[in-house]
Amino acid sequence: MNRMNWYVVYTKPKWEKKVAEKLNEIGIECYCPIITQIKQWSDRKKKVEIPLFNSYVFVKLPDMDRNSVFQVSGVVRYLFWLGKAAIVRNEEITAIKENLSNTNISDVCILPYKKGDKIKLETGVFSSQDAVVQEVTNTHYILVLESLGCLLKIKYKKDTL
Repeated sequence: MNRMNWYVVYTKPKWEKKVAEKLNEIGIECYCPIITQIKQWSDRKKKVEIPLFNSYVFVKLPDMDRNSVFQVSGVVRYLFWLGKAAIVRNEEITAIKENLSNTNISDVCILPYKKGDKIKLETGVFSSQDAVVQEVTNTHYILVLESLGCLLKIKYKKDTL
């Protein structure tokens, strides 16, 4: 039996959505987390959908089929962690999906990885998740997703605290 894992594919800059679309077309399960941001120009504001992780797309496939992603234009390489292709746990993909669908979240951005303390969260939307907490305030908290080597900053709307 060949186990299916989530891997992180590194793409050309600004190619995340195109790569995810093409991977789906050739039958590779993938996930490109998208967030909506309001961009301000001098004459207008506009809602735009952008990838949560710049140049990253998650793919779920057996280890022996990993090279199949290189059929798609825009795929650069796999993300490596400690000398091996980074494997993202199903629980982390689920946590990203659930938290992006949470309507109480008003702003999400990714910050560079910094070391913090390892904890197991006991309450809230990250209940039972292993994480490294970088910061907790009245308006936001920052959690490290270790397998990606980055921080997830979640900011709450003031009226939901």
